[in-house]
Amino acid sequence: MTKKKMLKAATIVLVGLMAVVGVTACGSSSDSGSSAAGSASSSAASGTLTASGSSALLPLVQSAADEYMKENPDLAITVNGGGSGEGLKQVADGAVDIGNSDVFAEEKLDKDAAKDLVDHKVCTITMAPVVNKDLGVDNLTTDQLIDIFTGKTTNWKDVGGPDEKIMLVTRPSSSGTRALFQQWALNGKEESSNKSLETDDSGTLLQTVQQNKGAIGYVALSYLVDNKDVAAVSIDGVEPTLENTYSGKYKVWGYEHMYTKGEDNANAKAFIEYMTGDSFSDKLEGMGYGVTSKMTDEAVKSHE
Repeated sequence: MTKKKMLKAATIVLVGLMAVVGVTACGSSSDSGSSAAGSASSSAASGTLTASGSSALLPLVQSAADEYMKENPDLAITVNGGGSGEGLKQVADGAVDIGNSDVFAEEKLDKDAAKDLVDHKVCTITMAPVVNKDLGVDNLTTDQLIDIFTGKTTNWKDVGGPDEKIMLVTRPSSSGTRALFQQWALNGKEESSNKSLETDDSGTLLQTVQQNKGAIGYVALSYLVDNKDVAAVSIDGVEPTLENTYSGKYKVWGYEHMYTKGEDNANAKAFIEYMTGDSFSDKLEGMGYGVTSKMTDEAVKSHE
């Protein structure tokens, strides 16, 4: 081979090697970019997230927050109660990221404030009347319940109980639990107010009922899981259980809502998706909450 041909062959080999290196380099750059993009899209949540409102939903949201923060240690979630009305007001005002509510926003806010909120139904909740476990009353008719909570009946002996004065433990007008109970247990009748024993803290309500033989109040079923300190009361012979709620036999229930102001809050959106996802849904029933998809058509239609 002549010197000229050898030089030409070497040049071709060199150009080929440069092309291979160039392709490899581009491939590495592309892979690196994809990896970085994937890492960014799957990165853990960070920053802060605040929620307030419904005392009925509080245990579930707090439990979910505790679990979610374990998976996202750079995210700090603060959950408070205060009642559905307060939670809705705060999220509408931009004071919190999520407003938890037992009722639809339109029931507590004016139209202008409610129209900017996005509703996320996360589960159902069952409300139950509760009395002191030593009272000996485990069932009341709807009419008896209405008479008790409107102040018409003031002694337990008039509804088959002992000669004991009835003590109402009531909730404030901002309470979503009160709104649900009033609508579905009291047929819309306005309950009497006992300002001296008014609380939207379900723990305080349970303690008051436990300590006073004649007391009666109402709480979400989630507060009665493994609770032996008070007695739940059936209505018209139907026990307040998830099974009876799903079937439509027990009528005092509602949807639990988590409202956001718009849908731009990535942390709020991700947290709500976590709560309603498969990884957390198994805990719902164990904590006394209902799975929305298990509600029968009969039950749903009765609340439309």
